[in-house]
Amino acid sequence: MSTLTKVLIVLLTVCSIFLCGLVATYVANAENFRQKYDQTYTDLRAAQEKARSADKQLRDKIEQTDQEKAKLNEEIAAHKIKTGELEAELDKVTRAKDELLGRVNSFAAIVEGFTKTNDQQGLLLKNAIARLETVEADLIKEKSQHKETSRVLLEKMAIIATMQEQGKRLVEEKTELQTKLDQFLRQYGQMVAPAKPVTQVTAKARPAPPVTREIGLKGRVINVDLQNKMAEVSIGRVHGVKEAMKFHVVRGDKFICDILILDVEPEKAVGILELLKADQPPQAGDQVSTNL
Repeated sequence: MSTLTKVLIVLLTVCSIFLCGLVATYVANAENFRQKYDQTYTDLRAAQEKARSADKQLRDKIEQTDQEKAKLNEEIAAHKIKTGELEAELDKVTRAKDELLGRVNSFAAIVEGFTKTNDQQGLLLKNAIARLETVEADLIKEKSQHKETSRVLLEKMAIIATMQEQGKRLVEEKTELQTKLDQFLRQYGQMVAPAKPVTQVTAKARPAPPVTREIGLKGRVINVDLQNKMAEVSIGRVHGVKEAMKFHVVRGDKFICDILILDVEPEKAVGILELLKADQPPQAGDQVSTNL
């Protein structure tokens, strides 16, 4: 056998061994590739199933999102309408506020002017009340004197009325006697000559003035405002109280002050305090009457 043949045999042997190794390696690797393929295929099917489920969930989510979006759009539209109404209402309230502020400023100016006028009037009223208290004190004295004079005058008027009645009876008796005398003298053809008056003829007596009577209204003080010198009494129009009536306030036997009625209601009246004493102010419960 030649050397070349030996070399070829050796090469064939080496190639056979190499091919056997390759076949063994291929067979082993082919089995691993099959398992990997099956695993990969299974994972692919699972991934596809998850993809389909995710796609369905996405579509559901998109549909739900569209519904919520439509609902939100409706709510936004409603809120826009409400916002427009509120803005209109706010504009209206703002205009009303501006108008009220203008009126308040106007009223403030009026009140300021009224306060000044009221202060002036208060000063004038205080001076007038001081003069009125002096006049009232003099009037009370004159009223007392007038009552005494009226009493004496009434007594004299009663005496005059009695004398007039007696004079009337005397005139009637004189007339009757004159008639009898005329009848007696006519029997003898005579008559009585008219008598000449010895005293001067006086004017005829005038009728006596009507006898006055006191009103006699009585009540009590139910409220006092010393700051404004006002008081409220418990009787009113239904009891006979009228405006400009004057009530005397007493506490026991003490004279407190007078109340000149300014306003009369059915069951009560309000008046201004007069002849007020600083040490004895009137208070609720004091008695009031039109006559002392």
